[in-house]
Amino acid sequence: MGRRLHIAVAGAGSCDGALARQAEEVGRLLARAGAVVLTGGRTGVMAAASSGARAEGGLVVGILPGRDEAESPPDPAVEVAVFTGLGQARNQVLVLSAAAVVAVGGTWGTLSEIALALKHGIPVVTLAGWRPERPDGAQEPLLEVASSPADAVARALAAARRRASAG
Repeated sequence: MGRRLHIAVAGAGSCDGALARQAEEVGRLLARAGAVVLTGGRTGVMAAASSGARAEGGLVVGILPGRDEAESPPDPAVEVAVFTGLGQARNQVLVLSAAAVVAVGGTWGTLSEIALALKHGIPVVTLAGWRPERPDGAQEPLLEVASSPADAVARALAAARRRASAG
């Protein structure tokens, strides 16, 4: 039996209810598939994905910006809290720890996570958020756009498995 896939769910620290429901469903479906769910460990999309994964008995790892719990209180659904002390630079730790990234909605921090993942060859699936395009018009082979949480999870798991088998 191999290791479980680590899939990061990236997104803004605040979001509306519709986006939170999508992120929660992404977390649920990833946990049902046996993936370890990595998030930024805080509020908004991160909390929703963490909550969904934990509701299904999944393992949730939060990669937090502060040095300790006083500086970066993790969402209660985070089972393993990794305090980096890196601030926003923790985004790189998050994406480099994942076999694929699902970006749900998002603001500038999410865009940085998408860019970092792509720069390092990590597949990204976007849902209800950023759709970055290359300036030369070429298609980015590691970037996919999903139409639903189920589509996002299926695409992320398939991409992560392709990456693992090629590795």
